[in-house]
Formats: sequence, structure tokens, C-alpha cells
Amino acid sequence: MSKDFNPENYILLEQALLRLPQQLMRQNFKSSQKYIERDVNYLSGAANEVLNSCLGGTRPEESLQQVDAMIGRLQGLKRKLEVLRDEENSLMAKSKARLNYLQELYNIKSVDDKEYERWNRLRLHRLLVDNLLRNGYSQSATALIEANENIRELVDVDILMQCKIIEESLRNGSTAECLSWCQENKSYLKKAKNGLEFDVRLQQYIEYVRQGRSLEAITYSQKYLVPNADTNLDAILRSSALLVFPASDDEDNPYKDLYSQERWNQLADSFVATHHSLHGLSMPSLLQISLSAGLSALKTPSCKSGNHPISFVSNYNSSLCPICSPELNELSKPLPYAHHVRSSVEPDPVMLPNGRIYGRHTLTQFSEEAGLPIGKVRDPTTGDEWDESVVRRVFPS
Repeated sequence: MSKDFNPENYILLEQALLRLPQQLMRQNFKSSQKYIERDVNYLSGAANEVLNSCLGGTRPEESLQQVDAMIGRLQGLKRKLEVLRDEENSLMAKSKARLNYLQELYNIKSVDDKEYERWNRLRLHRLLVDNLLRNGYSQSATALIEANENIRELVDVDILMQCKIIEESLRNGSTAECLSWCQENKSYLKKAKNGLEFDVRLQQYIEYVRQGRSLEAITYSQKYLVPNADTNLDAILRSSALLVFPASDDEDNPYKDLYSQERWNQLADSFVATHHSLHGLSMPSLLQISLSAGLSALKTPSCKSGNHPISFVSNYNSSLCPICSPELNELSKPLPYAHHVRSSVEPDPVMLPNGRIYGRHTLTQFSEEAGLPIGKVRDPTTGDEWDESVVRRVFPS
């Protein structure tokens, strides 16, 4: 295998690809276990009741009704388990497709291989679908999947769409969807000591107070907030004072932060972080991570995304530079510069007071073309100007 191609570098970013189906299969198994245990306990008790009824001289018709009820319960259990079985088969098919997809990496000899180009294009489409779903563009994501059927088993459409629906419901001021999700994943939240459910219920309590429904707010607090006093006593005590301090735009209101509408956005962000942590999904998306890694490898201090963007820099920088392009410039601004082990330096290098190094001839020529008086120099990147006397000669080693 060529030294310039290492499959392990790609596998590092693809952990969620295999982890998510496994997590869903684990939840599927727990659901089936819960259904079986619950119905077996019921059937065991019902069978004893039928036996005692028969020994006690109960009419045969009543015993038959009890047996029919047991049979109906068993049929209901069978239907639930069949749904879970079909879901498990679907998850198994996804896992197999994803394993085969990753296994293809080990059959690629170099980056010049046609198979690498095909695999990389498939990966790009998968990352695009993932990013579209995370940002709520479900129709565009569905259209891209239909145009590339090979990625259907490689993307988690249902999970990401459900996450976006709950996120948007929180941003729109609704807690029902999120609370339902919290109940479905109660064991994980408890094990992770995650306070999402309490925060959502606290917000629901605040909304009751905001709407003037004080009795409902008190009842709700006693039922859902007070039982968490061991871990959230301060929040409960502070929220109780809302019954005395109604919502207002007064700057002197000491509880203005609790009434702030920005809390809904904070809850939505907290839910997304919890959801992705549960399913092993990365934040941000893999597309953004991949883009950031590539842009950082290309970014240099001479790029337009520096700290001194000025009008003439776009003319000075090459239009072929992706960092300077308007499409990627904003994304590249917070990224670190590339680390270059080797660098090429122009003849007779000099250093400006800001630490930038240029060839003396290039610096002088640019300053003359910019119309500066003799004895003045201008940094081609930042536009800062100095007297030529402060320019220092350097000797790179």
C-alpha cells in the first residue's frame, strides 16, 4: 500500500457511522426485554386467576373470557415484537452496508486509484446529506439520497430529522416533544447525570407563571421540580420567587434572566448536544470538521482571513486561494494557521515590526507601486506602514 494513503486516517472520523446503529439496536433490545417482562408477569398472574376460578366453581363462560383476554395480550405482544424485529433487521442491514463501505478503504492502493475517487465522492455526498439534515433542509437531503441510492444505508435520516423537529419545537416555545424524548431516554439521562429534563420542566413552570396560571405553576412545581431538590435546590428556590415577581421588561427585575426568551434557544442547543452525545454524533458535523481541517492546512498569514482585512488585499491575493474566496473566508477566519516544516524565503529577507517577513526587493517594489514616499514601506498583507529604518534584516536557519 502506498505511503501517501492510510485507511486509518479516514476511520478516525467514521466512528459514529458504526456506533449509531449499535446504540439503536441496544435500545431496541431493551424495549423488547421490557415488553416481554411486563407481559410475562401479567400472563403469569392471569393464569393463576383462571386456575383459581376453575377450582372455585366459576362458570366456564367467565373462564373462557379470561383466557381470551390472555390470548389478546399475547397477540399484542407478538405484534410489538414483530415491529422491533423488523427494525432490528433494518439496523443490521445498515451495519453490514457500513462495514462493507469502510472495508473498501483497505482495497485502495493509492489516492490515484479510481476506486478512491469513487469512494471519496460517495463520502462527500454522505457528508452533504448529514449536514443538510442537521440544518433542517430535509427535502434537499431526500433529493440527494434519491439521486445517490448507494448512500441510503449510510445516512441516519430518521434520527437527524427527529432531532431537528424537537429542536425547532423548543425554539418555538413547546416542551411536549422534548419531554416525550426525555421519557424515552430516561435511563441514559439518569446514568449520564444530565439535567436536560429538569431544565425543560423548569421552563414549562416559568411559562405557567408568565401566563398568570399560578395554581397550575405551583402544582407543576410540586410534581416535577421539588422531587429534584437534592440536586437543583438553588434553581427551585429562585424560580419560586417568580410567583411574586411577574414578567416585565423592567431592567430592575432581579429575575429578568429567567423570563428571557433566549432560554428557549439555550434549551434547544442543550437538547442537540445531549441527543448527539447519546447517539455518538459529532458536533459540529463531519462536513464542517473535514472542511476545517483542509482549510487550516492551507491557511497562511498572507490570506485574506487575517486580522487586517482591507480593500486592496483581494487584488493582491490569488483568486485561486480557497481561504480568500468569499464562500470559505468566513469559515476559515477562526482556524489556526498551517504548520509548515519547510518554507521558501525570497532573497534578502527582511522583517517588519509586526513579525512578517518579505524579500527586500518585493517589499520595496510594492511600496513604490502603492505611491509611498521614499523611505516608507507598507506591509502588502495588512496595509500597515513604517519608516524603512525599522525594517530589520533576518537570517532564517
